[in-house]
Amino acid sequence: MTDFWIQHQVSLIVFLAVLLLIALSNLRAWRRLDDCPPPDRSPRVSVLLPVRDEEANVGPCVRSLLAQDYPDFEVLVMDDASRDGTRRILAALAEETDRLQVLVGRPLPSGWLGKHWACHQLAQAVDGPLLLFTDADTRHHPNTLRDAVAALLAEEADLLTVLPRQDVVSWSERLMVPILSWSVFSFLPLALAHRVRLSALSATFGQFMLFRRQAYEQVGGHAAVRQQVVDDLALGWRIKAHGLRWRLVDGGLRVRCRMYHNFRGVYEGFSKNLLAAFGYNVPLFVFVWSWLGMVFWEPLIVLILGAAGMPISALSLVLAIVAVMLSLLLWGISHRRFSFPLYLAFLYPVSVLLVEMIAVRSVWLTLRGRATWKGRTLGKSQVRINLTMAHFFLADSLLV
Repeated sequence: MTDFWIQHQVSLIVFLAVLLLIALSNLRAWRRLDDCPPPDRSPRVSVLLPVRDEEANVGPCVRSLLAQDYPDFEVLVMDDASRDGTRRILAALAEETDRLQVLVGRPLPSGWLGKHWACHQLAQAVDGPLLLFTDADTRHHPNTLRDAVAALLAEEADLLTVLPRQDVVSWSERLMVPILSWSVFSFLPLALAHRVRLSALSATFGQFMLFRRQAYEQVGGHAAVRQQVVDDLALGWRIKAHGLRWRLVDGGLRVRCRMYHNFRGVYEGFSKNLLAAFGYNVPLFVFVWSWLGMVFWEPLIVLILGAAGMPISALSLVLAIVAVMLSLLLWGISHRRFSFPLYLAFLYPVSVLLVEMIAVRSVWLTLRGRATWKGRTLGKSQVRINLTMAHFFLADSLLV
């Protein structure tokens, strides 16, 4: 039993070491959005913004988009049956400039999720070569479009997606939102992801998706992912599955976002997205979150038991200390890279525990068809029960 326990602790350390190597490699591989030289041409960009009940966000977001230092762009905003003052604010903004078009969405048809239907209508309303989908909770530096087009052209990308800087204010945001960037930074080796077709090696952020129109249409656009809650991830998967070029860059100096403003927002948003991000593969989802709970909590428990006088071997205590130090280093590197307060790295066990609790709720809501967002029920999603991880990672054939 002792040998097995020591081997188990070593396996946790090896896993953490692999994550640390991925994170260190990403320090070099992740380009910043402003790294590319100015583009030698300026193709027209259609900025497409779907909004629903965004009176607190839509004004600042649209103004930041209209202030872009780029010669050829248009901004189209679609009001998706807002019940607050969103439409009134948009009407006032539209009177100030001809560059802004405000559209009213058609009724939501059966088989579509609301945001996806709005994005689909927006894409149909323009005919330019580049489509930028963004969200109302984003704020854009005046050079964002220029730098994004420069990166798209330099990388010869078909889809350029940006990880924005996440503004966190409340304690619920500080503890849970950083896990999004941490998970991508620690699990996605970007140098490899940019070179292989494997769809699972991608992460696409709906807050900023710049498509070549031809590529967007080739993968079926939002119509092809009309019932998938995480349309951004699904579109990225389809881009790679079709052999097109997907690129992810760090947009922290150009795009800011505050996704949630309180615990309820974080709780509902994570509950909606967590299981969906795993393709509704419940066995894989349970395995991953159980394993992560073990990786980040078991060494702490060993140290607590040792401090309480329990008969823990010296070697076991040393291994537990090593695991905790690797965890702190891993979370600290991510927090430093994405401009989160470093002291939050010491609270990683709390972050993991909170997200584990939300993961359980995500499964429960999805299985019962009770997940909601902005007043709409998302419906009961098809849950995959395949027990092999190979099926998940070789899902390219299902996306073509």
